[in-house]
Amino acid sequence: MLTKKTAAGIGVGGFIITIGVYFLLTGIIFHTHQVNDTVDIRKNDVFQFYAEKHFRETLNINGSSFHVKLKSPDDGLQVDDEFKNHINFTWYSLEDGQHTINITNTGGSILQVAGKLQATTSSFEFISHLIVITSGVIIVGLSAAFSIRKPRGF
Repeated sequence: MLTKKTAAGIGVGGFIITIGVYFLLTGIIFHTHQVNDTVDIRKNDVFQFYAEKHFRETLNINGSSFHVKLKSPDDGLQVDDEFKNHINFTWYSLEDGQHTINITNTGGSILQVAGKLQATTSSFEFISHLIVITSGVIIVGLSAAFSIRKPRGF
């Protein structure tokens, strides 16, 4: 028979395992981020994400004037220029890697930034989900072990 503390430990451990598995599975597939942002006058906005080869990225910027610095991995799209009114970027990743987009509002009106960015999760996020799952398994194991035979000193 299980004691109340053992049942609570198994329940908490099971809950932690469930949350870890859920976020692990949702993080394995790539994500599409819908961007709908505004940039105030004399401010900037930075987007950084990791994308795999052949992912399609789209970004539209509207405003009086702005500076865009876009870096994609390897020999992909590289932009460092001033623009006025409207610009539309659509590109495919040529290599796996980090994409960085820095948009600076240099005009007299608020910028509207919209687009769709496809990204994958980093390996650090994957490892952190595995650590959460392992913690839940340890909690369940300790709780179950204490219900079998209560060790001395506890």
